[in-house]
Amino acid sequence: MSPRPRPTLALAALLAALAARAAAEPAPVTVAPAAAAHRVAVTVGGRPFTDYRYEPDLKKPALFPLRTEKGTIVTRGAPVDPQPGEPTDHPHHVGSWLTYGDVNGLDFWGKKASIRHRKTVRAEGGKEKGELEIEADWVGADDKPVLAESTRFVFRGAPGLRAFDRATTLTAAAQRVLFKDTKEGMFGIRVAKSLQGDGKPGETGLYRSSEGITGKDVWSTRAKWMLLSGKVGDESVTIAVFDHPKNVNHPTYWHARTYGLFAANPLGQKDFDKAKGELGFALEPGKSTTFRYRVLIVTGDYKPEQADAEFKRFAAEVP
Repeated sequence: MSPRPRPTLALAALLAALAARAAAEPAPVTVAPAAAAHRVAVTVGGRPFTDYRYEPDLKKPALFPLRTEKGTIVTRGAPVDPQPGEPTDHPHHVGSWLTYGDVNGLDFWGKKASIRHRKTVRAEGGKEKGELEIEADWVGADDKPVLAESTRFVFRGAPGLRAFDRATTLTAAAQRVLFKDTKEGMFGIRVAKSLQGDGKPGETGLYRSSEGITGKDVWSTRAKWMLLSGKVGDESVTIAVFDHPKNVNHPTYWHARTYGLFAANPLGQKDFDKAKGELGFALEPGKSTTFRYRVLIVTGDYKPEQADAEFKRFAAEVP
């Protein structure tokens, strides 16, 4: 038999592109409310990704835990599910959340004020994505709402990837709402111990910003996106967080700490850049603003040029 002809370079490139497209084909997503358990379970391709949890003792709803495609948990377990050897500081750091530390003097970032899930508006799975819409109230000690929250999550997955978008609209209730400048905010993730980056044994995490800043130096800087790369067990992982260009004070400041807090905070300007002074963002009664974020959890290598391309997609896809 004569040897099979080798493909031309153009054909080889086409075959490689088709193979890559097939490999990245999105997986089906299910979004299943369990009201009695105060949670909504999200699976991708039949495997657990995360739960939206709103048990009363959490003080604020959170996505917990977050997993890679392989099922590796990339968030700290404590205080909900403590694991041996992990830190237990900052018990208000649970999974992924959105809160703020000074709203008309109320601390929603810590455990002094509560965000109460009011209802699940929509929970719908699909072949390529799942969507969850919820409503919640930010309430003070007098039990009166300060802010009404409406949040839409979009969950996706593909080989080597788990992802979600969060768009949270906050509406001032009966009074003017001042978000006084503080570093304690806003969209956060508390990562697993091995993704910390203080140089202690077993810590492998390294931050990198869209501006090329790395390690602990990213704290208080502004950037369109931030990567945290490291290993969890034997799996190489990158968590990428993207700030949408329509968010207040974009590009956001980063309250990203090497002890495991990975947070974007557009409103804490005075704490992050004293030369700029107070931002003093406020909402008049009945007025709203929306905060939009995208999170990718990638198995394997993830390069800055990929993050740049994803930022452009995020900006174009999300109004």
